[in-house]
Amino acid sequence: MSPLALVTASAAAFALALLSAVSGFGGGVLLLPVFTGLFGLRVAVPALTLVQLVSNGSRVAFNRDEVRWPLVGWFALGAVPLAVVGGLLLAQAPLAPLQRVLGVFLLAVVAWRRWRAHRERPPRAPGERAFVAVGAASGLGSALLGSVGPLTAPFFLAVGLTRAAYIGTEAASAVVVHVAKLGAYGAGDLLTSRVLLLGLVLSPASLAGAWVGRRVVGPLSERAFVVVVEVALVAAGALFLLGA
Repeated sequence: MSPLALVTASAAAFALALLSAVSGFGGGVLLLPVFTGLFGLRVAVPALTLVQLVSNGSRVAFNRDEVRWPLVGWFALGAVPLAVVGGLLLAQAPLAPLQRVLGVFLLAVVAWRRWRAHRERPPRAPGERAFVAVGAASGLGSALLGSVGPLTAPFFLAVGLTRAAYIGTEAASAVVVHVAKLGAYGAGDLLTSRVLLLGLVLSPASLAGAWVGRRVVGPLSERAFVVVVEVALVAAGALFLLGA
């Protein structure tokens, strides 16, 4: 692992955490293609999981009094077993099909956001027990693809969570998924010294970016940032589908 790759990954983690802290979207899912290009998919997904565990854990700590724990419990019932299954699949599945699935996923994120933006009425609020299914989909998708936050976040918003309650509850649910994933990655021999080094190096950079992003209002508007993120996601998804 070259020093240049570590510096590049750290800079990307810092910059994308900063920008996503300002806009509320794009950090984890956009880091995945960057990490994959630098280190390969089997290293990128576990390393990103370590970074996200630290990031989400800090948000839980900051908003612990507002977390809706029963909702997290329902989410965990579906998320934990499917995250373990997904983590074990990542260790064994051929990389070329996984990268193409990742390409489809990145394009789906953009399509999902565009579709939701043009809906006339908000989706009907799901019951708490429905979060077993949300957790199952999140656990499997996150274990295989690194981050599915943009696709699951609307369900947390639909039950009326706002501000600290949304941030804390969504982060606590993500922590459950990340811990289960790490257990499966360890069983599948994916938590190598290289992955642990990346997690150690990149987590502080990501936390620093999030901290700065909350305190600095950059010149890029939220709408412009979302457009930049979506263009980058489409480009990365096309490259993965083409096998580049």
